[in-house]
Amino acid sequence: MLNVKHVSKEFKTVKALNDINFTVENGQILGLIGQNGAGKSTTFHSILNFLQYDGEITWENAPITDTVFDQIGYLPEERSLMTKLTIEQQIVYLARLKNRSAKEIKPKIDAWLKKFAVKGTKKDKIKSLSKGNQQKVQLICTMIHEPKLIILDEPFSGLDPVNADLLKQAIFEAKDKGAAIIFSSHDMENVEELCDKLVMLKNGEIVLDGTVSEVRNSFGKTHLFVTTDWSKEQLEELPQVVSVTKRDTNQYLLQLADENAGKEIFERLTGGKYIEEFSQQPPSLNEIFRMKAGVINE
Repeated sequence: MLNVKHVSKEFKTVKALNDINFTVENGQILGLIGQNGAGKSTTFHSILNFLQYDGEITWENAPITDTVFDQIGYLPEERSLMTKLTIEQQIVYLARLKNRSAKEIKPKIDAWLKKFAVKGTKKDKIKSLSKGNQQKVQLICTMIHEPKLIILDEPFSGLDPVNADLLKQAIFEAKDKGAAIIFSSHDMENVEELCDKLVMLKNGEIVLDGTVSEVRNSFGKTHLFVTTDWSKEQLEELPQVVSVTKRDTNQYLLQLADENAGKEIFERLTGGKYIEEFSQQPPSLNEIFRMKAGVINE
């Protein structure tokens, strides 16, 4: 288990982190979200002992030492492969930094290349690979030594939906094996799909903390999706309806001022008859991000 307690960090006059607290259990995925400059990278760098900070960060109730660092897999947002090396040389080099021998790692490489559908062979040089395949090689370097704590900073960058699904599968496999996983992404659909819980930072402070459903439900079920032959104007006259957006033919999204109006709207809209769609939901994670960040999500 990773435990972050009362962590703060200042850079001259800028307070990058202010009393941050969260835990990541073994076999759990945490999404660390926030707009650029919110403090996500500073949090990662504090966990990895790349910088000094105030507070306490422990792994399995002990400080993160060099021995613990060997159990961590870290994918930075900035890519850092050595393009003159072959795929095999690159993977072995980084694995040896984690105290894994070439004898241990080399037999695993072909299976990992297949897992991530890397185009090429382990003897190909990094510089010959496409951007997407270089990204997949760096992901392999992050995960091939089967770390107990995995930190992924924008791991889906440069990956198309098919290859992103391959990474998601690898993340779930690592979770099933008991790894504690943190990842940062600006794509809230990925966060909602993968995460057991999330922490949102804004200006170095935690503004959201909980499971995805807890966070969404805390904003109330104020989104009502309906399919009806009522007109947009008729729907706008319903109680507690703030706005109506047409989604498709006879399909609308109603924004409610009070989620408790849903029952009355259902009775008036259906009149006791069958209705194809009536779904009352909380705001999406993407909408919540925009509300809490105060800006359009990137």
